[in-house]
Amino acid sequence: MGMSPTVKHLARRNEISLRTRMIGEQMAEQDYQEVLRDIEASARERHWPIVGPKKGALLVELVRQYKPRRILELGALVGYSSTLMSANLEPGGKVVSIEIDPVNAELTRETQRRAGVADRCEVHVGSALDVIPQLAGPWDMAFIDAAKEQYLAYLQAVEPFLAPGAVIVADNIKIAPDAIAPYLAYVRHSSRYRSSYHDFGNDGMEVSTFVG
Repeated sequence: MGMSPTVKHLARRNEISLRTRMIGEQMAEQDYQEVLRDIEASARERHWPIVGPKKGALLVELVRQYKPRRILELGALVGYSSTLMSANLEPGGKVVSIEIDPVNAELTRETQRRAGVADRCEVHVGSALDVIPQLAGPWDMAFIDAAKEQYLAYLQAVEPFLAPGAVIVADNIKIAPDAIAPYLAYVRHSSRYRSSYHDFGNDGMEVSTFVG
């Protein structure tokens, strides 16, 4: 006999509470870099596929160069990349994340709160393709790090809401080349984008500028 809906709901809430405590139970805000180091240590132990400091440095460089006011993140995991990007935004900027897993969404909010950037972040739970049309653009930057086979569909869903000159960053280019191949063909050969590849040894990122 299966669990009742009430029991399932309570079990899910307990799972969220437990996994949030795995990130840390400090109630006071911490320096965002300290929070990211904590996540990096947890990621090594638990094999979380976070962006990490090397690829994260490229995100920081792009945020500082392009100075986006609104960033859309597809796939939040535990909030590493959204915290990193939001901490380097100009005043008034915001990172809006879409995360399909409610447990990961709660972890992301907790990470952002601990890092002192929650006021610059929003987290929406659901499928990116369902949520994107519900959000108000324009987007000055997008970071795609969700289901690899959906990268092209994500981009085409976001395209109508991109600001001129918007920068789009796609992660895990080397890890899932076959799944991401249609996306790469689109941004590299479409007249709508100028695109470049950034190699990080065991992985890579594609950075594309939207030219309209």
